[in-house]
Amino acid sequence: MSGVKLEKVHDYLWEVPMEGDMNVPGRIYADKDSIDFLLEESRSKQWDALLQVKNVACLPGIQVASLAMADIHPGYGFPIGGVGAFDLDSGVVSIAGVGFDINCGVRTMALDLERSAVERRKSHLADTLFDAVPAGLGSTGSLKLSVREIDDVLREGARFPLKRGYGVENDLLYIEENGVVDGADPSCVSSHAKERQLKQIGTLGSGNHYLEVQYVDEVIDDRTAGIFGLSKDSIVVSIHTGSRALGHQIGTDYLKVLDRASRKYGIPIREKELVAAPIRSPEGERYIAAVKAGINCGFANRQAIGGLVRNVFKKIFSLGETEIRTLYEVGHNNLKFEEHAVGVKVKKLLVHRKGATRAFGPGREEVPPPYRDVGHPVIVGGTMGTSSFILVGTEKGMVETFGSAVHGAGRIKSRKRAIKDYRGEDVISGLEREGIAIRVHSKRGAAEEAPGAYKDVERVVNIMEGAGINRRVVKLKPLICVKG
Repeated sequence: MSGVKLEKVHDYLWEVPMEGDMNVPGRIYADKDSIDFLLEESRSKQWDALLQVKNVACLPGIQVASLAMADIHPGYGFPIGGVGAFDLDSGVVSIAGVGFDINCGVRTMALDLERSAVERRKSHLADTLFDAVPAGLGSTGSLKLSVREIDDVLREGARFPLKRGYGVENDLLYIEENGVVDGADPSCVSSHAKERQLKQIGTLGSGNHYLEVQYVDEVIDDRTAGIFGLSKDSIVVSIHTGSRALGHQIGTDYLKVLDRASRKYGIPIREKELVAAPIRSPEGERYIAAVKAGINCGFANRQAIGGLVRNVFKKIFSLGETEIRTLYEVGHNNLKFEEHAVGVKVKKLLVHRKGATRAFGPGREEVPPPYRDVGHPVIVGGTMGTSSFILVGTEKGMVETFGSAVHGAGRIKSRKRAIKDYRGEDVISGLEREGIAIRVHSKRGAAEEAPGAYKDVERVVNIMEGAGINRRVVKLKPLICVKG
């Protein structure tokens, strides 16, 4: 059983009180049944998200609390669903707080189409999207680049594929950071990482990445849905992917660098992937510059895929450019320099979000002007066979979680366990019976991503809403799902 002590704060929040080497408490957004499941899980030392929350709380310079959103499950070092914000002078940067798929995130595009129009052409649309968007392990895209051009991608983010004809200029307004972060330095990224990415811009990849055609099943917040331009039975397309091989290689390369830095600067490390370096150190600054390059790569990848998706819908449904718009795009494996209230002061912090989404509420200048009165959309993926949600952040969430949210349902079974419990053929046929057109490159991948391997996404978002951290806007259901 986990040695982690827990105290109930309220029905949707639990605290790991400070003890030993902890610099702050741990806080987990969960209901009683979710906590009981985490405690049961923690009997295995290889699967202990609660202990990971506690370990993160021991890192130097962490502010307020080590946080875990309601989709918490074990990751490398940080739990997935984990958030940690660090003081710039006394704090550290950690690979575990970002993850290996840097700037994995979701772009959701809203279309001037109704569910009935897609239902009539669903099979043809599914086949066309499957053919148009490269997916699967090692897939290659139509943008074949040189190493010099990869450097341009790492500096320019979404602007690079935009200049090549993928998407429209207005997309940039509705991408987090407008699709590019400053301070990316391609020289901090290894040649091997760049070479692995030469053919992967505009590819979906494998694992939990997906392309889904969804419809608005339920409007929960009429006013905010209206501002977002969403209504009952309207169609959206969500693209979930990240920086592909380049991001993974950056993480792999810097594990060694930050491992040496942890010893050099005397940073206590309780799990291998929690290796860290002071933010202001040469090692920390190089890693941050490399991560920013990876963030821009993720933006570029989704921009390219968005362009491919737009072309498919224009061809099949004769839609014009203004009838296919980017609703929003936001990442959930990132680090960001942000200003937040810490006590009575506003401080600039380095915020790590590992499987957690930025959820800035009303009034923040980072929110696109058309959404600023309500906050930007927070895109929460469910599973192939259930639901997804669009949320918004709240003022309480800005104070308690540094403006963060869940990113998905969260796994309850490892991929290894899912393969034992499910057959890919059965997963595919079951989804087809439910009216979901599923296209996969790997039946094994379908088994790994079986709906039963994940938590109930409705419960997850209800916890965050019950805690007052996020608010539901619309519920989405899938019509078509393309996976690697």
